[in-house]
Amino acid sequence: MTEENKSTQQYLELYKLAVEMADRVSARRATANAFFLTVNTALLAFVSSGSLNVLWLVALAGIALSGTWWIMLKSYRDLNVAKFGVILKMEKELEARIYGDEWARLKERRPKEGSPQEERPKRWWEGYAELGKVERTIPLVFAALYVAVFVKALL
Repeated sequence: MTEENKSTQQYLELYKLAVEMADRVSARRATANAFFLTVNTALLAFVSSGSLNVLWLVALAGIALSGTWWIMLKSYRDLNVAKFGVILKMEKELEARIYGDEWARLKERRPKEGSPQEERPKRWWEGYAELGKVERTIPLVFAALYVAVFVKALL
């Protein structure tokens, strides 16, 4: 094996490792989401049948849990941004740019159906909704429910 082939092979192995690590982070994030969703659902079920004396305490715990979930999701997003930044940089040295091309397609503007092929800005609902942004709304919804429970418990 020539030195150039060996270097190319090492580069490809590092690229595959980077992609695998990014995939593992996404899998861990999905597992964490399932955990937090289960705990929050159970906690809200307890709220509906729990004593009014401890309702405010459960609501505070739920708010803290939702905040922790939101921060964790932001952390996973930041980690994935860094990982995919490395992957996209590595792809510049490769013939095929799978992730780079995928992102370009997700971000491209599309003309309105039936109109000339002129570009027009996308409406907010037509663009790509990044999973990280969408999934971070769920802890906020739970937090809002817990705030409502807390206010009810105080009244």
